[in-house]
Amino acid sequence: MTVHGEREVVPAAKKSEAARALKDFTAAYNAADKAYDPALDADVVTGSLGAINQAGLKARHRIEPTGNARHQPLELTDARFLIPGQAGWPRWFVADTDSNRDEDRGKQDTRWLLAFVKSGPDAGWKAAYLSVVAPGQVPALAKGGDGRAEPVAADGPGLAVAPRDLGTRYTQYLQKGAPDVFAPGAATSQWRDARLNTRRAGFSYQYVDQPLDGGAYAPLGLATEDGGALVFFSSRHYERQTAAEGLRPTVDPDVEALLTGEVRSTLTKERVSSQLVYVPKKGAGADRVTVLNRLPGLTSAKGS
Repeated sequence: MTVHGEREVVPAAKKSEAARALKDFTAAYNAADKAYDPALDADVVTGSLGAINQAGLKARHRIEPTGNARHQPLELTDARFLIPGQAGWPRWFVADTDSNRDEDRGKQDTRWLLAFVKSGPDAGWKAAYLSVVAPGQVPALAKGGDGRAEPVAADGPGLAVAPRDLGTRYTQYLQKGAPDVFAPGAATSQWRDARLNTRRAGFSYQYVDQPLDGGAYAPLGLATEDGGALVFFSSRHYERQTAAEGLRPTVDPDVEALLTGEVRSTLTKERVSSQLVYVPKKGAGADRVTVLNRLPGLTSAKGS
């Protein structure tokens, strides 16, 4: 992308700038989580992470208006910044961090990968994506001669699936089972099978899936050493539950907090989801896309 004649490829951010963006995000996230106030971190989130974060805080505030009595500050340490060279705007980088969310809970050690986006020279850095992965789950990333990470073009001509097409392919797969370009797993075959086999007497279920791939939801990709790519992308998912006469869908507190309309016979839930995937290079022996992490969040609900 070229904006205002800027054609020179430069680091998307200085390391000190990236560190400041991560620090500012963490501080704002903690303030918002403690107060359950979405306004306190609205300036540091965007895209799918922003949609999930803001709706979640809004819901929790309605349930607990006095704030989060169980708040434990998030700590993001051991940060490794993956900063690609880019020309023009928007620019972005990834912070690969260790979090305290899995400490003393008997959980597997994980890394938090946060993708930060800056829309223009006078804009601030905002976190657009979050993925939680095991330390050895991410493939080795390619580096240019200057040691910087290498971004992947949206059209990704050398990849099994271009980054700009991932949202469409993913939602088509969930709806139809084709094109079958995704490796089996919890976020692909198992989730699709679970939806197809949802059964509850007196209720029917419908699902609609849509890609989210423009603006703040645009996919972001880094090249891997083997010619593939590590890509963040977004999608939107609707679940509609319809009750037979005399029955009514159950409305949980987190759903009720985001509900519009009155639930008489139907309840429609809207969720936004971000995915982190490994996309192999075109023509590779095992050329299916692997979902490394999926982060969904309820963003709205409607009754009728």
